[in-house]
Amino acid sequence: MNRHGMRRALGAALAAAVWAAFALPAGAQTIIVGNDEKLLWDDAGKAVLHPPGNDTLSIVDIKHRLAPTIVTSLKLENSVVGPPVNLQITPDGSLALLANSLDVQSDGKGGLKNVPATQLFVVDLKANPPALVSTVEVGKQPSGLAINKKGDLALVTNRADNSVSVLSIKGKEVKLVGTVAMGDSVSAVAIAPDGKRALVAKYSAHKIALLDIDGEKVSYDHYDMSVGVWPYNVQISPKGDIALAGNQGNGGAADGGVDTVAVIDMTANPPRVIDYVTVGVAPEGLAFSPNGRLAVTANLNGSGAGPINAWFHKKNSTVSVLRVEGKKVRHIAEVEVGPLAEGVAFSPDGHTLYVGNYLGSDLSILKVEGDRVVNTGKTLKLPGHPGSVRGSLP
Repeated sequence: MNRHGMRRALGAALAAAVWAAFALPAGAQTIIVGNDEKLLWDDAGKAVLHPPGNDTLSIVDIKHRLAPTIVTSLKLENSVVGPPVNLQITPDGSLALLANSLDVQSDGKGGLKNVPATQLFVVDLKANPPALVSTVEVGKQPSGLAINKKGDLALVTNRADNSVSVLSIKGKEVKLVGTVAMGDSVSAVAIAPDGKRALVAKYSAHKIALLDIDGEKVSYDHYDMSVGVWPYNVQISPKGDIALAGNQGNGGAADGGVDTVAVIDMTANPPRVIDYVTVGVAPEGLAFSPNGRLAVTANLNGSGAGPINAWFHKKNSTVSVLRVEGKKVRHIAEVEVGPLAEGVAFSPDGHTLYVGNYLGSDLSILKVEGDRVVNTGKTLKLPGHPGSVRGSLP
């Protein structure tokens, strides 16, 4: 090879090395959506159950941020009952975990009823097409789910068991390795970026509990923080310095009053609530942007599950945009989306936000420009009603 050829080869090798260093994992171009076809509401706000068998997990390619496409939709049971964080992608993009909260069964009287489920589905995202590879039995009514940044541990909150399931992840093998008794019903969980602690939402007790993590050993020293009324969801910032807990105020039922997010100082020993931020009505979805400068809540806003003639009924939900400056969090904007918004997920570059509209059966696509979040008006039609949305870890 001549000198010029060697230079070209070295240049190509250097470019490849730089690309490899900064390339995003496969999962970073994917979000997953849990669609529930078993639960809707009539005009009086009464729940109407439908037979099981039509729920799906949609795997969505977001490589083209404003024009996402559905790769496939797997028939897997899951439920809108619970916070919209019952699913997650491992950091390397190889697996998706999906917790099924409730099953619908015959009530023996010609009707249907909800019963606690116990399944955690493991999906191989690298298979072509993606496929279910195993089902793990966890506690009753598994709801919130979190995977640590190393990708070797997952925690699942079991609402009907008052417990947290601890799962190891080794390649494609996901195994139950422990259970932590929490004493109260728990709805959501978040793991700190360093993997050493986790926060758990004690929904009906109006508290956030602190867990310690040492490898696969997870322990609860009974330290709880009072954070507000009906904390449904909790998330920790990418830097690990603060956490946010979304307080639903009226237990998820619409009442027209604004609600709050509690700000938790994770650098304090022990962690503690240092502030509250007013957001929209009944926050469910909750997420930090990948750089941690923004956070958002998806607020039911009186849309969907409630009497349509109530004074507080609204056609659409909203997204509250929060600016994060160190440990100071401020509400800076409210953006209208579709009806009964549940889950939210940022793209890995933080420039796009996807919001699942349960009654719209679609994803709203929002553009993020610095601190400004704008609804583009574009949507992605889904094969069902999105009860949850998550992306890969930042």
